[in-house]
Amino acid sequence: MRIMGIDPGYGIIGFSVIEKSNSGNSVVDYGVITTPKEMPFAERLKAIYESMHKLIERFEPDEVAVEKLYFNKNITTGIPVAEARGVILLSIVTKNLPVFEYTPQQIKMALTGLGRAEKSQVQFMVKTLLHLTKIPRPDDAADAVAVALCHSQTNQTMLGLK
Repeated sequence: MRIMGIDPGYGIIGFSVIEKSNSGNSVVDYGVITTPKEMPFAERLKAIYESMHKLIERFEPDEVAVEKLYFNKNITTGIPVAEARGVILLSIVTKNLPVFEYTPQQIKMALTGLGRAEKSQVQFMVKTLLHLTKIPRPDDAADAVAVALCHSQTNQTMLGLK
């Protein structure tokens, strides 16, 4: 089972691809999609859509896990991220892939057992669970790996419970 994990954004979008097998999870690839600040916002959304399509075609995931947005205080900066997230979801469903969404707390809980874990704890668990020599960089890519791992460890259909 190939799982793609996405950490949404509009300047930097983290992505990861892991392979789930009977022997555990392994990393296929991870990285980021970036859009230039000087590019008009609508063009940035188009670039995200096209980049997502290329990633899906390249890696052929079976399922895609996407982090849900969490607004702390400043919803104004969250609106462009929400718009970009919508484009990301659209690019996934137009490829007829199942989408699974997880809150930051669900991701932290799945990886560390603590819903309020620090970013460093989640990154340590990503490294540990995948037997990596170092934490994936940049942070957006590490976050995307965490999303994919969360899905691998918690999704009921993958666990054979549904």
